Amino acid sequence: MSNDHLTDIRYDSFDLDPSILKGLSDINFEFCTPIQAKSIPIALTGKDVAGEAQTGTGKTAAFLVACFQHLLKHPVDNNKQPRALILAPTRELAIQIHKDALAIGKHTGLKFGLAYGGTGYDSQRKQIEDGIDLLIGTPGRIIDYFKQHVFNLKTCQVVVLDEADRMFDLGFIKDIRYLLNRCPEPDKRLSLLFSATLSHRIGELAYSHMNDPEEVRIEADTKTADKVKQTVYYPANDEKIPLLLGLMKSLKTKRSIVFINTKRVAENVDAWLEGNGIKSALLSGDVPQKKRQTLLKKFQDDEFSVLVATDVAARGLHIPDVSHVFNYDLPQSGEDYVHRVGRTARAGASGAAISFACEDFAHYLMDIEEYIGHRVNNEPVSAELLVKPDPRAKRERRKPRPGQGGHHRGGGRSGGNRPHRQHSR
Repeated sequence: MSNDHLTDIRYDSFDLDPSILKGLSDINFEFCTPIQAKSIPIALTGKDVAGEAQTGTGKTAAFLVACFQHLLKHPVDNNKQPRALILAPTRELAIQIHKDALAIGKHTGLKFGLAYGGTGYDSQRKQIEDGIDLLIGTPGRIIDYFKQHVFNLKTCQVVVLDEADRMFDLGFIKDIRYLLNRCPEPDKRLSLLFSATLSHRIGELAYSHMNDPEEVRIEADTKTADKVKQTVYYPANDEKIPLLLGLMKSLKTKRSIVFINTKRVAENVDAWLEGNGIKSALLSGDVPQKKRQTLLKKFQDDEFSVLVATDVAARGLHIPDVSHVFNYDLPQSGEDYVHRVGRTARAGASGAAISFACEDFAHYLMDIEEYIGHRVNNEPVSAELLVKPDPRAKRERRKPRPGQGGHHRGGGRSGGNRPHRQHSR
């Protein structure tokens, strides 16, 4: 992995508690990324920060270091209530933040709690009841425990909002305001907000619930990471599977994510991959949380090489060494495209993002290119790239739970059999 995404600012140049520096040293964190170098010194003075930076640039370590230092510098005796609240929009992101907190905060003596929906209701509750310093989690489960008086926020010294833009997208903003209004007043706590974009709506949130935060923006020439090689192909619908197999074979992909707009098509693609000797796993919104965590761990441990996913996996996941992202279906928005592409080329590594502008979704490309500020390189669908696939694996089709459809947002019917060919522009 390259280190040229780092600055020449060292963590030990800050006035940090030795226990934090030891935790950073254990995981070989010596130099700061730009967002860390700019935001940490401000937060260490006790001033609120609203930070904007691309995905995969180290925002999590930035707010964890600042949070730990604030708690260690302002100790509270005989307190079992959370002293810091870290809110994330997705379960996967909350789990990742908790994992990073355990690593960086290993020697601090701070206790960490994790709360998210889908699993572990009683065990999560007991951990919080036993007393914690930091509560990390998603808004819904945290509010559930709060209303049952499992904990209170009267002594909360630090509040962190991560992926604030996604909080709006997922409709969590009322929950966020509910929790913030039950914390001490903004001038009596440290508030840190981080996002891939600091939009007007996020600015209003910061104005209402933070104490005159200082904005930190890490500008990039493009919204997508500079080290992502982006390519688009224009296959006919019935060429998408042959092209996907051909590209995986010719590129010798080692760890890749294939993004798809609907669960039904994701199941179909997963079966094609399995039928053609490619070990893959399916991650969609209705996969139970325990199974989801198991799948992600197996993916990171190289027990299978391809993760087929709907947009549930596009944000909040830090999976190291993902070499290729395939947009089997183009997403509807440029923002979703950026977050999908952000699963590769993380922390200074390089990667490739390959998109299929098929008959059903090619019309999204214009908006995507306008959002990212540049055209995506166009490659032809050559005969050499189209692999004749073996039959797909046979699966017993599960009946959906009551009230649950097979589609996520995105629409369209990717992978059909219309013979019309969409040519490159």
